[in-house]
Amino acid sequence: MKLLVTGGAGFIGSAVVRQAIRDGHSVINLDALTYAACLDNVASVADDARYTFVHADIRDRAALDEVFATHAPDAVMHLAAESHVDRSIDGPGAFIDTNVMGTYTLLEAARTYWVSEGRPDRFRFHHISTDEVFGSLGATGQFTETTPYDPRSPYSASKAASDHLVRAWAETYGLPVVLTNCSNNYGPFHFPEKLVPVVILNALASKPIPVYGSGENVRDWLYVEDHADALLTVLQKGRVNRSYNIGGENEVRNIDLVRMICAILDEKRPKSAPYADQITFVSDRPGHDLRYAIDPTRIASELGWRPSVTLQKGLEKTVQWYLDNEPWWRALQDRAGVGERLGTKS
Repeated sequence: MKLLVTGGAGFIGSAVVRQAIRDGHSVINLDALTYAACLDNVASVADDARYTFVHADIRDRAALDEVFATHAPDAVMHLAAESHVDRSIDGPGAFIDTNVMGTYTLLEAARTYWVSEGRPDRFRFHHISTDEVFGSLGATGQFTETTPYDPRSPYSASKAASDHLVRAWAETYGLPVVLTNCSNNYGPFHFPEKLVPVVILNALASKPIPVYGSGENVRDWLYVEDHADALLTVLQKGRVNRSYNIGGENEVRNIDLVRMICAILDEKRPKSAPYADQITFVSDRPGHDLRYAIDPTRIASELGWRPSVTLQKGLEKTVQWYLDNEPWWRALQDRAGVGERLGTKS
């Protein structure tokens, strides 16, 4: 297939680009190269004849129309988004602009192209979203594809809005769509403001390792390369106008995740004191959701997909990647907001 991937220089998007090229697809990577994007993420495929990079913004309709007309993709995989909850608390406007208006603009460009091509049945618009749109769980239960939406942060609200737009374009205009909602991702090329890389890099720098509140918040962790594989599976095998929840089947409290990373670092790069001694509890995030958990029954039963990487193995691979790729993360540490505590303005 010929895939138009938006946000393909970001964390999850770049994993999709690399996996798609490995699988034999052609990829047009459209990215605005905002603060969290990095073309080094796709350096391994940059010289492949099947790969094309386009520097453009999903809010730029003229640029999108030109991309569709020039490259005639078989499918869109829409990953471009503002995604950091703490940043959304401090500056929600950028999230509404990119995640809502950007998705609207992309949907209209895709619809125009699809109609001009005679509404081909093979075309797909795959919208990639998050489990955070479902809100917060208590101690039990899991999110399913029919869980009511209940977003609690500007980020999750903007993603919920974009999900609703995609469904509306499917129902109103017949655009063939698939949607996915994933749990927390981690792995190589993770931008160094998110929890897992913050723990690794602060530990290595002998800085305090910040844990929000008491660390009791629970997340389901999905290795990013597993996620990329799942997304391509849904694109090719998923039913039109259907959503699929993608989870890692790795539920753990934040404090336990941090301790796991510290223990791995103790083995891989030991020092005089355990890295866990650097753990520091800090004021909680405003409106911090207690627990997310994914019920993966639909994607497993309908498409035969399950994650292949356990949390322990994934964290070991992730820690080793950061140890082996210091030039990559060093180059990103001067970007705005990296290394700062964000999300406290409320």
